[in-house]
Amino acid sequence: MSSAEGFPPSDADLAARLVVDAGALARRLREDGLGVEHKTSVSDVVTEADRAAERRITELLAVHRPDDGVLGEEGTLVAGSHQRRWVVDPVDGTYNFVTGSDYWCSAVAVTGEDDYLLGAVHRPVTGETFVGGSDVPTRRNGVPVTPLTAGDLADGCLATYLHPPFFADPDLADPFHRVSRGAATIRMLGSGSVDLAATACGVHTVWCQHSCPEWDWLPGRALVEGAGGVCATVEVNGYDWFVAGRPRAVDQAVALLRG
Repeated sequence: MSSAEGFPPSDADLAARLVVDAGALARRLREDGLGVEHKTSVSDVVTEADRAAERRITELLAVHRPDDGVLGEEGTLVAGSHQRRWVVDPVDGTYNFVTGSDYWCSAVAVTGEDDYLLGAVHRPVTGETFVGGSDVPTRRNGVPVTPLTAGDLADGCLATYLHPPFFADPDLADPFHRVSRGAATIRMLGSGSVDLAATACGVHTVWCQHSCPEWDWLPGRALVEGAGGVCATVEVNGYDWFVAGRPRAVDQAVALLRG
């Protein structure tokens, strides 16, 4: 993280450091062995690595952005003195994390005035770091990604997730089935921020998921928008669906969700 001539680091540099430090800490703790606690279900889990990584991010923000607010998935809530706020997901894809998969990440976003949004995602196992947003074109390991062009959902991949018990709820299952059938293929891999980073790189055509908290949405949304993609939120049957990806294909996915 650069801080030339004593100046504070840029948001992009700081965000990259936050996710790299948090991810490295979580990975090291996983290698040392973890206790796992269940939240709402067998697949909704939390570990000490989640909490330790969130503490690490919060400590760094207290040094470098002491006036900013902080909202963390594992309970951190810091009231800032102005509109800027950091949103923290120390380990996104925790079920993957505890079962040995490499499909997990650390993610942060910062929001501010005039719709300012910047996000960072780091995958410790692959060594990839993504940074981008409203003022910073999305980069992967410092290299700008290819800007997203218009596409069609029917010709591409839909990255998504629906927790299995929700298939019994037609208010969620019906729009999910409609949008899934509209894609050439689907992927359900278990980390929304990794999915959205891949979407920003053109791997997936569209990503969508319902009822996303800010930490599951804002880091990846920033990356997609910084890559020239579009993002939307649409209410269907009383549930909010969050959609991101290539221009035109997002409109197609939204139309299918609405029925």
